[in-house]
Amino acid sequence: MQNYYNDFFEKGQQKLRLNFYDIRLSADDPVYTLKKVMEELDFTALTEQYSNKGRKGYNPIMKYAVLQYANMRGIREVDKIVELCKRDIAFIWLTKGEVPKRDAFYDFINNKLNADVLENLHYQFMRKLEKEELITLKELFIDGTKIEANANRYTFVWRGSVNYHLAGLLDKIDEIYKSYNELIITHNYEKKYHIKRATMFIIDGIDKVKEVIEKNRKRKLTKYKKLSNNSIIEIGNISPLELLKLQTNLKLIAENENIEFNYGKGQKRLKLQKLYEDIEEASKRLLKYKDHFVKMGEDRNSYSKTDIEATFMRMKDDHMRNGQLKAAYNVQIAVENYFIVHSHISNDRTDYNTLIPVLEKHNKFFSHHVCEVTADSGYSSEKNLLFLKENEIKSYIKLQAHEKMKTRAYKNDIGKYYNMKKVSDKETTYFICKNNKKLEFQNVEYRNKQGYIQKYNVYACSNCNGCTYKDKCLYKYDQEKHEKKNKVMKINERWEELKAESHKNIQSEKGILNRQIRSIQTEGHFGDIKENGDFRRFNHRSKDKVYKEFLLYAFGRNLNKYDRFLKEKIVKYEMKTA
Repeated sequence: MQNYYNDFFEKGQQKLRLNFYDIRLSADDPVYTLKKVMEELDFTALTEQYSNKGRKGYNPIMKYAVLQYANMRGIREVDKIVELCKRDIAFIWLTKGEVPKRDAFYDFINNKLNADVLENLHYQFMRKLEKEELITLKELFIDGTKIEANANRYTFVWRGSVNYHLAGLLDKIDEIYKSYNELIITHNYEKKYHIKRATMFIIDGIDKVKEVIEKNRKRKLTKYKKLSNNSIIEIGNISPLELLKLQTNLKLIAENENIEFNYGKGQKRLKLQKLYEDIEEASKRLLKYKDHFVKMGEDRNSYSKTDIEATFMRMKDDHMRNGQLKAAYNVQIAVENYFIVHSHISNDRTDYNTLIPVLEKHNKFFSHHVCEVTADSGYSSEKNLLFLKENEIKSYIKLQAHEKMKTRAYKNDIGKYYNMKKVSDKETTYFICKNNKKLEFQNVEYRNKQGYIQKYNVYACSNCNGCTYKDKCLYKYDQEKHEKKNKVMKINERWEELKAESHKNIQSEKGILNRQIRSIQTEGHFGDIKENGDFRRFNHRSKDKVYKEFLLYAFGRNLNKYDRFLKEKIVKYEMKTA
């Protein structure tokens, strides 16, 4: 594979360059910086994707250089890149006059340039920047945005809608079972052909779905907002084979009783045939709904039929202030000194579950750990803060209640534990409320939140009767309903300690500066990407291809930043002084 290096970088014998392709190419064009950087990268991971046998195609290093230079100029469409290889002098200089067709680029992107190869090249460049002291890899500023997926309109599948139709289907299947058993008993098929009566199968979670459906029907009459119906239904163990057994029995009866099935318009169908066809239709629908649940998984409530891994997300309002709900991906970046160190693609609508994958990626590719992480309140969760503490990473993550904590109402809310006096001794811990009554420890409760177990200590007052502060202390107090109700508090003490520590950090001088840097650098990147780069929609489908598309684009942005550093158009970001 050494021929690829020699061919692209012209190593070996020096040549006198009297080349047509150098004419009119500006001396400060970023293409020279690109080639200089590429000379220092190891392309073994890429060249290993190719075999020495067969016809030699276009140089893979050249194709990678062309794609990277296109992304430096904000061009992601393959057809445009092919056209530029014919007409643009910088592209012609990179290709040395060769004109790769669109199929060559698509084959290269889809089959050769996998995510591992791209990450290998990207992190080689990051280590080069570290050596040149442009980044330290010890502090990360993390943020995310939503970018629309390449999915067609009106291809959405919603869990609530599938649940609703599944509930109706199960009612119909229940009627089928009743009709089936009635047919067997009435004609004595049970003894005649040794066919047993059938029992309707059970699907866990459907009772809750039916309950919400009934509530929504009542709410529709009173014009109340509908309740969400996103219960997880255990349909994995249910198979249409259960219904197929009924069909097999009906077919056996028809053959022995000489009952012929009639098809076509105007043909009369007997009850047995109608039942057989109803089971056939129910089986197909049950299989279809099961397929929807499998594609969604348990962590999503929607997906697109044309890009199954994309989730429908609430996008930012358009110019008419209309909320946009579109199939999209959650794009995460970790930035230091203007450079995008890490990229991560998720189909999660929130940022809670995206922080740990980014930090694990850092540990995988670099020998030393991150020292500090700065992010906004979207990443504030017990699971994330605990991960940072266990890995000795200082947290500068803003709490969700950060702005609320500044208000007078927050500080004067007598119903919250943080505004009560806490008393701890050797034996027990309790709180004293506004009315000088004790809220003593009762028991411990555990909650499972997406596989993460949270522990809550329960504190309660033994008698709140006659308390004059009851209307301010109890949540949504109703005098008739809550007359005999006592105050109960459930406190996740580990979560509260983690929040207090993170809040202390962001209130420090360093924390305030870090938050300013994060908003300038990460949000500045996204603003530039969307507004100036017009990168609002992916060109490829599926999570893997979308990740490759964005990683190529991020590498291109990093090369542009590096080029500007070399030409002293920008300088290393320094923190603001007092």
